[in-house]
Order: sequence, then C-alpha cells, then structure tokens
Amino acid sequence: MLRVAVIGSGPSGCYTAQSLVQQDPQVRVDVLDRLPCPYGLVRYGVAPDHEKIKSLQNSLRTVLEHERVRFLGGVPVGAGGVPVARLRELYHAVVYCVGAAADRRLGIPGEDLPGSWSATEFVSWYSAHPDAPGSPAPRHGRGGAPTDGGFLHGVRSAVVIGVGNVAVDVTRMLARGVTELSPTDMPHAALTALAASEVTDIHMVGRRGPSQARFTTKELRELGTLPDTGIVADPAELALDPAYPDPSALPAPQRRNIEVLRGWAGAPAADARRLIRLRFFLRPVELIARAGRVGAVRFERTVPDGRGGVAGTGRFEDVEAQLVLRSVGYRGVPLEGLPFDAAGGTVPHLAGRVLREGAVAPGEYVAGWIKRGPTGVIGTNRPCAKETVASLLEDAPALVARDLAGDPPAALRAEGIEPVEWAGWRAIERAEAELGASLGRSVVKLPDWESLLAAARSAGA
Repeated sequence: MLRVAVIGSGPSGCYTAQSLVQQDPQVRVDVLDRLPCPYGLVRYGVAPDHEKIKSLQNSLRTVLEHERVRFLGGVPVGAGGVPVARLRELYHAVVYCVGAAADRRLGIPGEDLPGSWSATEFVSWYSAHPDAPGSPAPRHGRGGAPTDGGFLHGVRSAVVIGVGNVAVDVTRMLARGVTELSPTDMPHAALTALAASEVTDIHMVGRRGPSQARFTTKELRELGTLPDTGIVADPAELALDPAYPDPSALPAPQRRNIEVLRGWAGAPAADARRLIRLRFFLRPVELIARAGRVGAVRFERTVPDGRGGVAGTGRFEDVEAQLVLRSVGYRGVPLEGLPFDAAGGTVPHLAGRVLREGAVAPGEYVAGWIKRGPTGVIGTNRPCAKETVASLLEDAPALVARDLAGDPPAALRAEGIEPVEWAGWRAIERAEAELGASLGRSVVKLPDWESLLAAARSAGA
C-alpha cells in the first residue's frame, strides 16, 4: 500500500490528495500543515467579504474527509519541525505544496518605517492568521507591530502600491463599512478597528499603465459598488497608455479593465465619505518619514519605454500616507532539506519530481506555487497537481517496495509533536461558531495560536 505525505492543505495540497485517491484505490494520504487549520490561502488569503470564493472550503473539506485521507495540522516541516529526511522514513513519497510565503520588497529607502507593511501582513491581520502582526513588542527594529487598530490608528490617507487582485482586496477592505463586514468571519478586533477607521483617501498606484494591470475586471468593478465611497482615475494618466485610446487590440480582460476605468475618469461623487484614487505610471522611490513614521510616498513619474516596460522621467510627486501597503508579488522561500532555486523562488523539478543537483530525487515531489512560482488562479492548481501525481504514480512500483518506519502520527507524538487531527479541527470550527454567537455575529475566526490549540485540545476532553 502506497503511503504519501502531502505538505500543505491549501488548494494545491488538497487537489494533489484528491488526484491521488481518485487514481489509486489503495493509496493512503496524510495532508500535513504547519497550522492547526486546513485550507491555506482559501481560509487566510481570500477576503472575508468574498464568500463565494471562500465557499471553496466546502469542496476542499470533501477531500480531507475522504476515508483514505488524513489531516494532520500543527506539524511544522523543516527548521524547528519534522526534518525532510524523517518524512522520507515515514512515507513512500512526499509532495511539497508549501506555496510562496514571502513578499517581494520594493528595495527603496524608508521601506521599513513604522506604518509601512506588506499587503500580506494586512491580509493576515483581517483574516485572523495566527502569525499576523499582533505583538506590541518591537519587531525587526520597526518600532512595534500593531495591536487591534494599530494598522489604522491616526491614518487619514493610505497608499496601496500595486495593481493586482491583492491590491484591490486591501483597498476594498480599507473602504468597507462595518455593516458589510459584520456578517463575515473577520476577527472581532479587526472589525472593530475598521469600523473606527478615519481613512478618507486611498490611493492604489501602479508603475505601469492600465493595460498592464493584473487585477481582474470583476474585482475592479467591485470597487465602484462600495457605499459612501467615490472612485476616480486620472484621465491624463490613463491617456499615457498607448492602448488607452483604442483598446480593441488588447486581450479581452485588459480591454474590459480599460472600459471600466474610462467610466471613472473624471470627478468623483461629491458626497462620498471616502475616495479611492486609481493612479498609474508612478514608481515609488522613497517612503518619507514624518514624526518617526511613514508620512508620504515619493513617486517618480514614468512613461512607456516602447518595449512593454517604463522609463523614469525625473519628475517626482509626493503623496501623503500614514499607511503604506506594499502589494508587489510573492516569492517562495527555501525549506530546510530541499533544494531551492533562489532566482525563481521555486524547487527545481522535472514534471513535479524534485531534482537534487540535476538528478531526480526518488520519492520527493512538488506542486503549486513552490513548483511553478506564484502564478495563476486557484483552479490553476488542478492541472499542476495532476501532472505531479502522474509522475508519482508512475514511480510508485519502485517507491512502495521500501519498508516504512511505522504509523506517522504515533511517530510524531513520540518525537514531541502533537498533530491536530480532523476532530481537533472540527472542535476549532465549533469554537468559532460559539464565539460568533456570543458576539451577535455568525462564525468569527479565532485569531491566535493559543485559542486555536486550546479549542483543538477540547476535542479530546
């Protein structure tokens, strides 16, 4: 019987497990996750107000409840956790679906000023990720992480750097009101802070033009539906894009984006309480400090260079900002014990088979962003997982011949790691439902490791 470990319980990991049990009637799959909760970025990356996308958890749940699939949460792999070599002793094959956990940096002066955060840190805060900023102690020399409303305290103007869907998400959440957010599973501290927010101006800024923006039209249009919020795009900036006057030659998604932006070019509604400004052809060059924290972003005006990129003009503009959220992409990080291509932020592989010094490493595989880089949408993980599983099952006759070290959960417990199994996760779900009921809301996420693990342990009480 083939025994496989899948490392990561997000869409990539779940699709890998699903493909394995569908194609091999004997395989047993353990899905391991560092967190005590499954679903990865579906739980901790999808915005709380995007309930339709979050409902994907229901189909991922079906995979993890399969009779030949086991969820083992709270199991770190690599440094400080289960060594990669130990996993190979416990399983015939290991598939790493660990995503791309790091944010790309701007690499400009002032980037680490208080008030400057990656968009991922902001998303983690309002999504109740247990590793989200939340300690008042100094962190990385930045003068302290926010507690509760610390992201938003004293903020009138916010700048979001980037024009992808994550940038649109955080822009929308900054403009959302408590009425729209209260029915979501947002942690109560974040809901309270957003309800008390005094943000009136939100600038979403891209260094290139609207025809090169990465947001989808559906996400873009949603910005124009927010109550008490005006939205405007600068006609002069839009016109710098060579495709703007006649977008007919563009692919349909970019053409639709420009059509939406045309409708917002000009003056916003006069009675709006908040204003979203969509800016283009501005490249951040410095975050400017005021009173010991970020107070403005200095941008250089750019122009198309005729080769798909942009060139600086030497003209600069300062935009007031007490909060800067950087949303310029993700990057994979090395996992101790696995080879890593630092240039691409991925694990070297051949059709999903891990390569060590150019040779296939028997029994080691990758799928998802750590395999192909942070590209594609959730559904892109399906064919990616299927390719890896095809390679694994082709190798299975040789892999299954190897004797294993025993039952993995028992071995992990003997080594001091107590996995959160499915019953523990169900106990977390019950605790979140009870918390929501006590607050007069629906389900409300538990926001920290202590409360999550306490809820999980209650399953055995």
